[in-house]
Amino acid sequence: MEEMREITQQVVNEIQNTESKNIVIETKEILTPEQRIVVETIRRIKNPFAMLTVKDVMKDLNICETVAYKTFKREDFPSINVGKNNQVMLISYLLWKMSKRI
Repeated sequence: MEEMREITQQVVNEIQNTESKNIVIETKEILTPEQRIVVETIRRIKNPFAMLTVKDVMKDLNICETVAYKTFKREDFPSINVGKNNQVMLISYLLWKMSKRI
């Protein structure tokens, strides 16, 4: 069990200590404005794969805790439920949020 914690901590440290990213996205198709926003967001966010909790979403959307938990239970919301922990990946959350605002 201790070995798993050490491995997990090493992976987390590697992700957090990443300063620069060289992300190259090449397409032959012309990108829509929404797709360009997504590409630029991925390039600028330090860790687009960070996990957000219910409280993070609650603060971002300015909603109460009950509504946040209901949001996590929605079928169109990209959440991951592990036991009693409800989480969502940052990039998935941003894409979901952008699709709801358009």
